[in-house]
Amino acid sequence: MDWTSPIDSGPAPETDSEFDVIVVGGGPGGAAAAGYSVMAGKKVLLIEKAIWPRDKPCGDAVGGKSLLHVAELGVKTRLEETPHFRVTGITFTSTNGNSVNVPLPKEEIEAQEAGYSLPREQFDWLMFERANELVLESGGSVIQGFRVTDIDHAGLDSVVDPGPGSGDARRVIGVSGFGKDGDGNKLELSFRAPLTIGAGGCQCPVSRSIVLDTYAEALVHKEHYCGAFRQYWRGVEGCGYDEGDIEIHFIDEVNPGYFWIFPVSQGVVNVGIGMVISEMDKRSAKLKALQNWVITESERFASRFANAELLPQSSKGWLLPFGSPRKHAPGGQPRRAAMAGAALIGDAASLIDPFTGEGIGNALVSAKMIVNLFDAGEGGSNGFSLNQAQDYQTALWNELGPELTNSFKLQKMMRKKWLMNWFVSKAAKKSEIRRILTDMLATKEAQGELHSKWFMFKTLFL
Repeated sequence: MDWTSPIDSGPAPETDSEFDVIVVGGGPGGAAAAGYSVMAGKKVLLIEKAIWPRDKPCGDAVGGKSLLHVAELGVKTRLEETPHFRVTGITFTSTNGNSVNVPLPKEEIEAQEAGYSLPREQFDWLMFERANELVLESGGSVIQGFRVTDIDHAGLDSVVDPGPGSGDARRVIGVSGFGKDGDGNKLELSFRAPLTIGAGGCQCPVSRSIVLDTYAEALVHKEHYCGAFRQYWRGVEGCGYDEGDIEIHFIDEVNPGYFWIFPVSQGVVNVGIGMVISEMDKRSAKLKALQNWVITESERFASRFANAELLPQSSKGWLLPFGSPRKHAPGGQPRRAAMAGAALIGDAASLIDPFTGEGIGNALVSAKMIVNLFDAGEGGSNGFSLNQAQDYQTALWNELGPELTNSFKLQKMMRKKWLMNWFVSKAAKKSEIRRILTDMLATKEAQGELHSKWFMFKTLFL
């Protein structure tokens, strides 16, 4: 497999073609939604605005939660046949330089289910290539280089569109947009389906339609959005070649936020920095300049990069919509994710972990969840009904809410430098705390214990 080669998706379907499911966005979440929909017997249209191969800036880690779905979709074996870095643990350092290594569960590492790290260009290509294969084999269609410009609506009980801001009075019936034919001529096309799944990231047009246009709610919450900047380097000192730790570092000059070093195989390392947008505004922080300072001037890291090489054209920034709980969220937590005829998954639904910044796992979880709910749904003239949309909103938070809430608490705790320094120092000295942290990376139940005052008192002081 060559993930730098094009993926042939065949001709675009005729305008006004009808499908059971339209998926807008061909990243891991969209590819999973398309794949799971095919497995459920649906006729699928998968739309991607880019043309493969394409890069997506990210931390590049693929955890155990993701690998379960990657295996179900038939991609895990293909992934293991390509170069990748096998993650065996996570190293955390606090602002005063204290360090603690948290090993991943041994049994998961031995079963190759703990986690991998590989460039998103490579991982996304593998996911999309498999989704393309499944969709085309089942009689569906895949379009690359197609930009969705309009989400089409109708009234719930009529063909008359009640218009923007009508909330529960209207439903999504499909999408419209434009692309190009084989000769480069512009194509303007529309498609219809009972369910449209928005998987197009933080700028997904389905997100804008549901959150902004239909319910007139806030799409961007600066205290729940993170800015991030990523580069690829070769030859960074202290990094494994094919397996080892990924690193998360808390630094005075970056806090609140963190600096990461994630090897991705064959001596190449993903290096990045992230900070909550509201904090960036307070500090007038520029992440590219901040990362340059860490790499070239900071006492802790400059020596590790002294002989390293920055890979050309690898510097990219992007936004991460966190799944942290909002105060008085009008449409459900973390923000509105569905309406009649449409639902959001992954980054489009604001589901990124607010502590680690990882988003692929929750994208795949939400993709499978919406497909299962739709497949078991009531059907009828309204397709994906308003009741199903409300059920999805509730089920999504019931599944992911405890984990996302705990991660948000951890994020806030790490902003208190004295507390973070003290905790990391304790963890470095006490094997029991390291064991607990290992469990917390593996299970939601263990994550919840971190916020039990009695549990913390026993662990830290007894």
